Amino acid sequence: MTTPEAGLPDPDGLLAELAWRGLLQDRTPGLDARLATGKPISAYNGFDPSGPSLHVGHLVPVFGLMHIQRHGGRPVVVVGGGTGMIGDPSGRSAERNLLDRSQIESNMTRLRAQLEHFLDFEPGPSQARMVDNYDWLGPLGLLEFLRDVGKHFTIPYMLAKDSVQTRLDAGLSYTEFSYMLLQSADFLHLYRTLGVELQTGGADQWGNITAGLELIRRADGGGEGEDLAHALSYPLLLAANGEKFGKTAEGTSVWLDPARTSPYAFYQFWLDADDQRVGPLIRLFTLLDRPTIERLEAEAAAAPERRIVQRALARDITARVHGPEAAGRVEEVSEAVFSRRLPDLGPDALGFAFEQLPNAVVRAADVAAGPIALTVAAGLFASNGEARRTLSQGGLSINEIRIAGPDTPVPAPVAGRYLILRSGKRTYRIVRVDPD
Repeated sequence: MTTPEAGLPDPDGLLAELAWRGLLQDRTPGLDARLATGKPISAYNGFDPSGPSLHVGHLVPVFGLMHIQRHGGRPVVVVGGGTGMIGDPSGRSAERNLLDRSQIESNMTRLRAQLEHFLDFEPGPSQARMVDNYDWLGPLGLLEFLRDVGKHFTIPYMLAKDSVQTRLDAGLSYTEFSYMLLQSADFLHLYRTLGVELQTGGADQWGNITAGLELIRRADGGGEGEDLAHALSYPLLLAANGEKFGKTAEGTSVWLDPARTSPYAFYQFWLDADDQRVGPLIRLFTLLDRPTIERLEAEAAAAPERRIVQRALARDITARVHGPEAAGRVEEVSEAVFSRRLPDLGPDALGFAFEQLPNAVVRAADVAAGPIALTVAAGLFASNGEARRTLSQGGLSINEIRIAGPDTPVPAPVAGRYLILRSGKRTYRIVRVDPD
């Protein structure tokens, strides 16, 4: 295999762009020459349909397929409706729960809708396709599988793969041990039926990907000769703490589904990127070109407090996932939270902020009862005693107005129905006041 440092013949080509963006880990030696022919290449990446939404950790291979499509290639998304019923041991410490067919089909429908924000599925020479490997693995009989796939692999070959080695001590079922062969069968099927010559995936998938190359070579190439197919892997993206990228400080995954991660929380995840990591992230997760990114980085170096690169990244990826209108509204709310200008927002923006931020609904009687009763009813404090102590220390504001004492009247609701409660720098609620 070669690495990006080994030289890229075409400075404007796909591999050069992937390398600059930090999306190139390994590739098979013949891939450079294959791409240099100028003939469009079909490439696939597999996605596990074990859940109804992608999370931001999935975006590395998604953007990889985007760049392949932008450079004239044909991306093929393989949703593992068949292998998803088995489970891939790569990067896992325990065997996953197996899903039934109805769950997988429901998840697939939702994943397709999310992928449409990144890949162009419209008819054309570079049209993206989405296929379900259950369509060819489901009807495959055991004897046929052993004859056509299993006979090409030795046990020592399979045991040597890292994805297997890391699970042997903890226990690896035969079901998951066979995953490598099923993924190899996918590559062979796609090579034969759709002309797919390239499989991509994370660095932890390299063993499975190259097993597919071995199967194609043995089944369709007579066991030797020139490369029939190729492989490319992406670096594993880790958070600053060494864990898999894509989780908040609380350890929860950041999902593309707005019902799981609100657009505001999604935007804030990217806005919170530290200065050392945001440069690589904006290369990975936007299509902004090199001059634009380097200009943003120069501006950020001159005024780091403005978080220019973080804002550009958060705005761009939020607009792609949730739409430009939602991104604009989220950016407005985020700026208002940071600058303590939530009370200055209009009724529509406040209504959107209420949906996105920590919130509560109270009654007019709670407001009339005073700041202590209001803040407890809104869940800002757990008890009257906690509310009273915070208030006595000058730590409570309502609509960004400091509340001096327990008898201080509550300010009038903004737009007739919203109150912004804040305790300290980070604890706040936007409260909707409903009639009694």
